[in-house]
Amino acid sequence: MTDEPLTDLKAAALIADEARRAPDKPGVYRMYGEDGTCLYVGKARSLKKRIVQYAQGRFHTQRIGLMVSLTRSMELVVTASETEALLLESNFIKKLKPRFNVVLRDDKSFAELMIRRDHRAPQVRKHRGAHTIPGDYFGPFASTWAVNNTLNTLQKAFLLRSCSDSVYETRTRPCMLHQIKRCSAPCTGLISLEDYGELVTEAEQFLRGKSRAVIGRLSKDMQAASDDMDFEQAARIRDRIRALSAIAMENSVSAEGLAEADVFALHSDGGQACVQVFFYRAGQNWGGRAYFPRVDKSDTDPEIL
Repeated sequence: MTDEPLTDLKAAALIADEARRAPDKPGVYRMYGEDGTCLYVGKARSLKKRIVQYAQGRFHTQRIGLMVSLTRSMELVVTASETEALLLESNFIKKLKPRFNVVLRDDKSFAELMIRRDHRAPQVRKHRGAHTIPGDYFGPFASTWAVNNTLNTLQKAFLLRSCSDSVYETRTRPCMLHQIKRCSAPCTGLISLEDYGELVTEAEQFLRGKSRAVIGRLSKDMQAASDDMDFEQAARIRDRIRALSAIAMENSVSAEGLAEADVFALHSDGGQACVQVFFYRAGQNWGGRAYFPRVDKSDTDPEIL
C-alpha cells in the first residue's frame, strides 16, 4: 500500500479485494486505518455479502462513507453461528473501542445473583462479569437497588449465608446475621448441611419463578407449627412468607405469558438517542435502565439498536 491517503475509489477497491476472498459464512470483521488503529468492528450473517456491500457503496451514511475511505486493511474471523459472532463482536468493541462504533456511555455489566455450588454450604451473593464460578446465576438485574433488595429478601426468607469461605471456616459461634435472623448459621452446625441444602433448593425454585409453590409449602409448615403449639417457629415462618410475598408482588409482570424476555425501546432525535431496556426473568420484572449512546445524526434507528 502507498502512504498517500486513500480515496473512496481506492478504499472500495481494497475492500472489494477482501470481498473476493471472504467466506460466505457468519463472522466478525474489523476495519483498520493507516496507523493500525481499529476503525470499526461489525458482525454479519455472511461476511462476503456484507463486505461486498461496503465495496459497492451500498447503505453508506456519511459517517460510514468516511470510515470506508479511511480503511487500509481488514481482518475477518469466521464463527460457527450468528450468536457467536454477536458475542465476539461485543468483546472486540470493548477491547478495541473502535472510533466508528456507537459507544455506550455506561458499559458496566449488569449485576446478577449467584448461588455458588462449589462449597458444601452454598453461598448467595451479588455477581458481575463472566460465569467462571460453578453455580446458579439469576439475572440480570437492571439496578443495584433491585439486586440488593432481592439479596436481602433471600437472606430473610431462606437464611442463606453471604459470608466468604474464609470467614465461614473460622467461625466458632454464630455471627450478627444469625442474631438478626438473616442466616441459619451452617458454619457452627446450628443447622445440618442437609437441612441447609433444602433452604438452598427453595431459594433456587423461588428465583426460577416458582414463588407460589414455595410460599404454599411455607404456609403449610407455618400451620403445622401452629397446630403443634410451636408459636415461635410459626412466627419465624410467617416472617419468611411476608418477605417473599413482598418481593413477589413488587416484581409481578402484567403481560400474560411473558416469562423470559429482554425488552428494548429507542427514541432518537437530532443526533441524540435514548435506549430503554427492561429484563423479565421467571415471569418477573427485574428492572430497567436507560442508556444514552453517543451517536451521529446520520445513524439510523436500526444501527443504534
